[in-house]
Amino acid sequence: MPNISPVPKAALVSLATSVPPNVFLQKDVLAAAWEVFGPRLPQFETLSSIFTNTGIVKRHGVRPFGWYLEPRGWPERTKAFLEGAEALFVDVAGKALANAHLAASDIDTIVTVCSTGIATPSLEARVATRMGFRSDVSRVPVFGLGCAGGVSGLSIAARLAQARPGSNVLVVAVELCSLAIRLDELTKANIVATSLFGDGAAAAILRTGDGGATEIENSGEHLWPDTLGIMGWNVDPEGFGVIFQRTIPNFVTEHLNPAIAKILAGMQLSMADIDRFVCHPGGARVIHALETALELHQGALDHERQVIADCGNMSAPTVLFVLERARQHGLPPRSLLTALGPGFTASCVALRHGA
Repeated sequence: MPNISPVPKAALVSLATSVPPNVFLQKDVLAAAWEVFGPRLPQFETLSSIFTNTGIVKRHGVRPFGWYLEPRGWPERTKAFLEGAEALFVDVAGKALANAHLAASDIDTIVTVCSTGIATPSLEARVATRMGFRSDVSRVPVFGLGCAGGVSGLSIAARLAQARPGSNVLVVAVELCSLAIRLDELTKANIVATSLFGDGAAAAILRTGDGGATEIENSGEHLWPDTLGIMGWNVDPEGFGVIFQRTIPNFVTEHLNPAIAKILAGMQLSMADIDRFVCHPGGARVIHALETALELHQGALDHERQVIADCGNMSAPTVLFVLERARQHGLPPRSLLTALGPGFTASCVALRHGA
């Protein structure tokens, strides 16, 4: 029998993050929410405690604070999305390229992850001239993965890099969650979204064939049946309206552990093989539920808490912000990126560092 060499893994060449310039302090958001919702929603006094329980200190938006206090429809939200998402894409992709000592013309494939706005042509095409991408670059826009998009996007990019050794694959996750905050929806879900959502972007470059300090070892997903109502969007004339059940922490506590164990078994790994979990932090209660479900000591997800405090929930890019902090502090031999998103689904990527 001939010797079959193992297929080399895709390596993480660079990672970068970016946020828009407008900073919103959580205390100011709460004060504005009292003015907007308090007089019209009798239970707002009870719901207002959500704002102080998220763990958020500040977050960022693509529009100035006052913009969100006026009624907005699809045209205005779409204009804000296109301008803001394009600017963030250019900024964060430029940072990732600089960190990798590459030019935009060196990129062979672009994976663009976004679920908070609609753009056709998609974002990477809209910024192609500004960035300097080649005319033969492969484009892979991905929509609808929500908070799981950062992990799933990294997984997709790794497989594309592995399929073409030596090629450079850029993955960009851009989410403008703030544009889904609604003044007209007097619902618990909208109050939760208003208390949590921020805007941000993350980008990574992957390549196979020349080694690397951090390899994408494997990936996997788990889709729970009959869970469509846990997370997602409603679409109406005003824009996206959030579907957001506050039972998510309870769901995580009850169902995540066996799902992660099953994903790891598919990688021929177990929980004991993971030195560090890098999780999408949906909020303080979700972080607590993750530590319980993954049997971690309370406080283990320290980078997750810091990202939530500094940036809020930015959906898909958030877990890559956490990964960036974890890398800065030094990754252990094996980490597992995890995120939950609409479907309801868990997405995982195993990273092997310094192997």
